[in-house]
Amino acid sequence: MAEMTVELVAVERRIWSGSASFVLARTTVGEIGVLPGHEPTLAQLEEAGVVRVDGTDGTSTTLAVQGGFLAITPDTVTVLAEYAELADEIDVAAARAELERADRSDPDGAVSAAWAGARLKAAGAAEH
Repeated sequence: MAEMTVELVAVERRIWSGSASFVLARTTVGEIGVLPGHEPTLAQLEEAGVVRVDGTDGTSTTLAVQGGFLAITPDTVTVLAEYAELADEIDVAAARAELERADRSDPDGAVSAAWAGARLKAAGAAEH
């Protein structure tokens, strides 16, 4: 099985690193799926989104990310996020409350709503 090295790093800490067979992320120009051997790419992550890493050991790691960049070489993927939260660290009740409180007509409220929505999606609790 082909593999690549993946690093998930936020400003305050390293979130995850290891070997993976696939990475899925959303950039400002759309969703990107990365397999080993991908063309070198540098992309800006959307303001609030979800990244999924499928490890070579069969596990999947999902996290909510806030801003940052995705750097890809044929052998590595690095996610450099301003802030990131692993799915199992997300307080779903707090994210739902934040989403309900957010005033989407205000730019700051729209950002808060997007971040709360990304957190819920990463945690598998998104409301559709």
